[in-house]
Amino acid sequence: MLLPPKLALRLQFVFLSLISGLAAQPNILLITVDDMSCDSVGAYGCRLEGTTPHMDRLAAEGLKFEYAHVQVGNCFPSRNVLLSGRYPHNSGIEGFYQIRELDFPVMSDVLQEVGYFTGIRGKVTHSTPYNPYPWSADLTVLPDGSKANMKDVESYYTSTKNGIAMAKEEGKPFFINVNISDPHKPFWRPGDKHPASRVFTAEEVPVPGFLFDDPDVREELALYYTSVRRADDCVGATLRALEESGTRDSTIVMFISDHGMPLPFAKTQLYHHSTRTPWIVRWPGVTTAGSTDAEHMISAVDFLPTICEILGLDVPAGVNGRSFASLLEGEKEEGWDYVFKEYNENSGGQRHPIRGVQSREYLYLFNPWSDGERAFKTATQGTVTYKRMKELAASRPEIKARLDLFDHRVPEELYHVGNDPDCLANLIDDPAHEAEASNLRLVLGAWMKETADHALDAFEGRDDPARRIAYVERVEAEAAERRAAERNKKRAASGNVRKNLQLIRLKAPQFGKSGSVLNAVIHYDLPEDLGEQIIMVTLKQGNKGARVERKEVRAKGTGTLRVSFEVPMEVEDDVLQVAAFVGAEFESSLQHVTSGKVMME
Repeated sequence: MLLPPKLALRLQFVFLSLISGLAAQPNILLITVDDMSCDSVGAYGCRLEGTTPHMDRLAAEGLKFEYAHVQVGNCFPSRNVLLSGRYPHNSGIEGFYQIRELDFPVMSDVLQEVGYFTGIRGKVTHSTPYNPYPWSADLTVLPDGSKANMKDVESYYTSTKNGIAMAKEEGKPFFINVNISDPHKPFWRPGDKHPASRVFTAEEVPVPGFLFDDPDVREELALYYTSVRRADDCVGATLRALEESGTRDSTIVMFISDHGMPLPFAKTQLYHHSTRTPWIVRWPGVTTAGSTDAEHMISAVDFLPTICEILGLDVPAGVNGRSFASLLEGEKEEGWDYVFKEYNENSGGQRHPIRGVQSREYLYLFNPWSDGERAFKTATQGTVTYKRMKELAASRPEIKARLDLFDHRVPEELYHVGNDPDCLANLIDDPAHEAEASNLRLVLGAWMKETADHALDAFEGRDDPARRIAYVERVEAEAAERRAAERNKKRAASGNVRKNLQLIRLKAPQFGKSGSVLNAVIHYDLPEDLGEQIIMVTLKQGNKGARVERKEVRAKGTGTLRVSFEVPMEVEDDVLQVAAFVGAEFESSLQHVTSGKVMME
């Protein structure tokens, strides 16, 4: 008797799982990269040859989705959507802050409940509502007790190998989330101690259509694409550990990027290239090698319910996403025609809410904050590309128009992404596209009502500037109140112990050089009753003190520590500064010190 194809595939996978020595439930390896656009991947049509050989191989061995998106264009909220199955306005995780009083589980909770080992490598503080979260293991900590460098390729092999071994030792199937840092800044740079297997030049890299061709832009893109290649090296190292463990055939591998490249009009936005993600699934015995789903629109909010269906688990109450498990088996379903997107605030807590809905052909965006005066604030304004855009705006009208749109936007935008994926021609006032705009407004409004989005009133009153701005001012006030409450809570918990004790002295060089290493020296004298203390050391750039990198060191008694930082190739205002405080959190720190200005040579 012949079995139905779907049942035969599932039985084959169970058999492979059993002979691998693990339980019948499949292992799950979720690999993410940070700040990488979908079209930077060879399998997704990258115009630059050789960017992603390992990702391309994974796509050739599995199924890739053509219409896959994340919900949010920045990291913390995007990753929390993925692992909670909830939109940001429902989880409460709309920015870069922690929520400890939860009434819902996330992926680690769901899988631990049914006997899984759950491990995470990288982006540990950005992937769950609060930190430390009860994962089975933080695989960023290597077997020797050291903390892995986020740019070190081989450490991803070590972390993955260690996680699989720990799961085997406990006799459990595993869910391991490997979060690769690249191509997030700091980019690879010449002479980098963490090399990439291939270096791209400014002359050969493609310039995205939403940017502009310029030597400085090309130089930054060359660093980005080389960092993409290093991210691919890390994917290869991770998959090598899986292969060597003997669990390849019993493991579902999913691969995505958390959002688009860290340059203007991509990261921290909701444009097409902001949220489109390379979603690849390799499920041995189920997905068809080298296949493409070019019909169904899936998004990050669907990940958790999909895993639940694959494992035969009930989906937790309140989850917004739905399962696409049947699509992995090649089936077709109705109703996968739109993805919904939202942005609320940046890593500094500044609010610029945006809502969006995208079909296969069109993208509609609603920007309630846009009033012609408010200016968008985002991390990509620190890039070489943005600064060059500002320089050229004075003499090139077409770049000035793009800069004005970036900084101030307009209340509504409509793009025919099928023809204009770079979102260059706003069609919102074009009579020929009025029907599509009206339809997408109806679809977005229905979604906002269904999910109880707090931006609904502003959307319904989108033609009334006062109503829109009243909403923006309200959420800005709520964000400010939240930050103040968190500061007060930390001060109260610490007993207001920050008394500027003379525990550490900080020395930094007077001059620094782009692309070099800057060494800061900390002399510490810690009383015996304080025991071992955490010292947080931060490299900052520019007159506003924007953070470049923060490192954690530990000290006890009396001694000296040397902390090294890689200086960016481009430094804001040509000035750096080093700051340090004693304690895990600034608000409850025992002492805070800063160096003098480090001027760039």
